[in-house]
Formats: sequence, structure tokens, C-alpha cells
Amino acid sequence: MGNPFVEFELNTTDVEAGQAFYSRLFDWRFENDSTGSEPYVDVDTGGEVAGGIVKNPVAGDPSAWIPYVAVDDVAEATQKARSLGATIWKGATELPGHGTYSIIADPTGAVLGLWRTIED
Repeated sequence: MGNPFVEFELNTTDVEAGQAFYSRLFDWRFENDSTGSEPYVDVDTGGEVAGGIVKNPVAGDPSAWIPYVAVDDVAEATQKARSLGATIWKGATELPGHGTYSIIADPTGAVLGLWRTIED
């Protein structure tokens, strides 16, 4: 089956509070992976990094989990989503050294991330 869910990310109003809560609830481990001005925390759910916690980039929006689906070409998949009625929250954006992502809302309003990891 193509296009599996590959990562998740908590976009939160309070990175430290989210980290504290999930470390106690699930015994997850965290590691700071900030490369820019905003904090980014990798989430290890028991064997490998499976996602992250980041400060919500949209001021005033509530905290929410965003699942990411693997795609071959983020820009192309984002355009296809738009043509099918999606709203584009964030266009294709490169994360140097990691990959490219976008965030869409499907026609029902559900939010989903599209992701392509940089291949070595």
C-alpha cells in the first residue's frame, strides 16, 4: 500500500507542557532537535523517533496533533490536494537536512501533513 502514515507532530501552544504531559502519560523520551529560533523536540515512542513537538506556528490556533503521510513529491501532492478541494495551510516547505512537507485541510476540514524525507 502506498502513502503510509510516517510521522506525527504535536503543534502546541506550550512545548514544555506537552513534553511533560506525554512523558508521564506514555513514558516517551524526548530530545531537543531545534535548528532555528523555535523549539523542536523529537519524540521517541520506544525505539525510534516517530515525530515531534513544535510550537504552533499559527498564533491563536489550538494545540493539535498532525499526522504526516509519505508522498513522492510534496509540491505535486499539495497541488493535487488543492485540485480536489483541499485548503492549503502551508505550501511545500523544505526543512534542510530532513525533508519537505506541507499541511493541508481536506474538504471536511481534517488536517493532514504531506512529507518526503531527504534521501541520502
